[in-house]
Amino acid sequence: MSDDSTAAGAVKRWYFEDFQIGRRFSTGTCVVTEAQIKAFATQFDPQPFHLDAEAASTTLFGGLVASGWHTAAISMRLLVDAGPALAGGTVGLGAEISWPQPVRPGDILHVDGEVIDAVPSRSRPGRGRVTTRNETRNERGAVVQLAITKMLVPRRAVKPGN
Repeated sequence: MSDDSTAAGAVKRWYFEDFQIGRRFSTGTCVVTEAQIKAFATQFDPQPFHLDAEAASTTLFGGLVASGWHTAAISMRLLVDAGPALAGGTVGLGAEISWPQPVRPGDILHVDGEVIDAVPSRSRPGRGRVTTRNETRNERGAVVQLAITKMLVPRRAVKPGN
């Protein structure tokens, strides 16, 4: 994301006008640990294949895996920390999420994203709706989460009639 920092090191905020269709972005990485998988599952998704390696070995996963919702939370954190820094913060309007591959302890995740649509709002002239395709990948390049997200993004100063 080298084009998103100013010379002084301050992060450049993205407005609606910065989301041209086809523009790509990537995040930093996150190592997923067994302890994190179990802690998340204990609180939010207490299924055996997220909590107990021995029990998980007898499931279709063949071992301990992270909850899809844990993967979604990690992806969100990666995007907030090192994805496009949205002016006004990220305001989600919805998402379609799938998890084609499981996340396992030791996986190193990052997100690759692409703007696939950007439409100015007719009812809110100071905003626009942006749709992105975000692929969370592990260190082997396998897609572990695919999310099509819609966000409400502020526009730069809008002139009357635009």
